[in-house]
Amino acid sequence: MSEQPILSVKKLTKVYRRSLYSREETFRLEADFTIETPGIVGVMGPNGSGKSTLFELITGSNQPTSGDVICCGQNIHKVKYRQRDRLAIHYHQSYQVRHFSKRVPAFLLQPAITDYPMVHLFDEPQFNTQDGYIGFMLDFFRALLARDRLVFLCVHPNERFHVQIMREICDHYIFVERGRISQATSFGELLNNKDVVDYLGALADA
Repeated sequence: MSEQPILSVKKLTKVYRRSLYSREETFRLEADFTIETPGIVGVMGPNGSGKSTLFELITGSNQPTSGDVICCGQNIHKVKYRQRDRLAIHYHQSYQVRHFSKRVPAFLLQPAITDYPMVHLFDEPQFNTQDGYIGFMLDFFRALLARDRLVFLCVHPNERFHVQIMREICDHYIFVERGRISQATSFGELLNNKDVVDYLGALADA
């Protein structure tokens, strides 16, 4: 495998419109960032801000309007549909993925260059406070990191321990607000964003 950033999201956009006949734009997600090395990225943002859409685009289960997602040097949207989860896998809370039209026949797409996902995206996992489950999950994230994987942990904090988990386990942060993405390399830097403080409310001091 070539020495490439583990994930590069290049001028990615996803635009939703009211209907086929009404081209009025109802939502737009824009993302442009690169993560060079393995790590654990905390993702937060209000409901409907575009977090799950971003995850779907990264894993190739949603078709971008424009832009590219490059995982370990391979454009995931040019990989065979059934092999995309060998590069990046999305663990859903709802276990549902938006369906999109497969514009390119599978035989024209590339095989994945790896057999085991390099990027793991956890979409609002339910942290059970009983029976050591939180510790088990944190150990799992650390085990993936030890195997040079990139982990995304999306949490919608409504309890103090949710924020504490993010502060403990994550080394990078992404905040999604109205389809726009901002980044921070520490939780303290994240709190310099007024939108983040407004979103967390009293939990900002957790």
